[in-house]
Amino acid sequence: MKFVRAKDLTIGMRLAKPIYNKNGVLLYERNTQLTFPGIKSIQNFGLIGIYILEPAEPLPPLSKEDLEFEQSQTIYMFQLRDCFSQILKRKKISELPSFVADILKRFGTLDHRVNFNQNLRSSDDVIYKHSISTAILAAMISHSMNLSYENQKALVAASLLFNLGLSFAPKNLLSNMQSLSDDEEELLQQSLEKGMIYFELYKDSFDFMPKAFQLLEYYILPYQKHSTEAERNMEIHRMADILRVADHFDSYTAMGIDQEPVSEIMGMKHLTDHPEIYNTEVTVALARCIHIIPTGASVDLSTKDKGIVLAENPLDFMHPLVLRLSNNQIYNLSDPVIAKHMQIVDIMKTMDNRVSIDEHTLEQFVADERIMKTAAKFRKILYGHE
Repeated sequence: MKFVRAKDLTIGMRLAKPIYNKNGVLLYERNTQLTFPGIKSIQNFGLIGIYILEPAEPLPPLSKEDLEFEQSQTIYMFQLRDCFSQILKRKKISELPSFVADILKRFGTLDHRVNFNQNLRSSDDVIYKHSISTAILAAMISHSMNLSYENQKALVAASLLFNLGLSFAPKNLLSNMQSLSDDEEELLQQSLEKGMIYFELYKDSFDFMPKAFQLLEYYILPYQKHSTEAERNMEIHRMADILRVADHFDSYTAMGIDQEPVSEIMGMKHLTDHPEIYNTEVTVALARCIHIIPTGASVDLSTKDKGIVLAENPLDFMHPLVLRLSNNQIYNLSDPVIAKHMQIVDIMKTMDNRVSIDEHTLEQFVADERIMKTAAKFRKILYGHE
């Protein structure tokens, strides 16, 4: 799989990912071979580029949930772009309540972990894509932490809107916001604060907006500009902690045209290494919501070789059941004796920033009686049952 800019597409290339229109209607299925009209359509659609399969590369596995996740992201991006446009023109944003409600319906009620897949970003769309991913994470985390529905609505609304001010920032600063000088960071901060002026008009528009406005004020403005009411509101503090973790985790792990991403493992390590910035309870909740090291993931081990995760550890994602490929042996990394000599260093990713899942290895070993018994024992230790 490789990323090809729209201007460099050629007839016969095969799509690695589906392409949807603004309403979520499928335009081109995965594995579709590009034609001349198709290339022109993609270029006119405004896409910077797309992921293409190598000539002999099989279609990578994607679950129905993964495909629906990707479809939702496309719909949301166009909705948020329209919403920002309306706000900047100081017009009504009547679609915002249904927008927030849909995100909470899809992601704020989940009872299982999801693959948190992010789309490639450029300076033209990073504001929208980052805000949407942040809102999705905030919805999942707030559900995991049992926030009230009213607070969830305010949090998701603030997560969608907080980047509005970046519309005024120079585009060259948006393509890699992880490597900015102090002056450039100050310029982005000034842009974010400028966005607060536009929110004033909408702070009483919907039932959730007064609290969302308080959260935006608390999260964006410097300490000396906070309102006394926001400072004293513990609910606002709690929601700001969630927004901060969601915001920084997505920004840290996302892939841009000019920005190399880090893995979810490194993203979580960054959060846990700075508990003074990122609330530990929120970071733990994030780990309950998304797959960090899922079953089937290809991982780099501290023993300088590679392994395949046979069983995810939901209690501690860094200590799953691993098949070490160099000797075909199984290791329970939740065992302190084993973990002392072997740890997961990082997780392998595909070119489109998805976790690399070794389906072939899993198929080879899943029926092995030894592995089945070991995996069952591993689950019994964790859950008390198989």
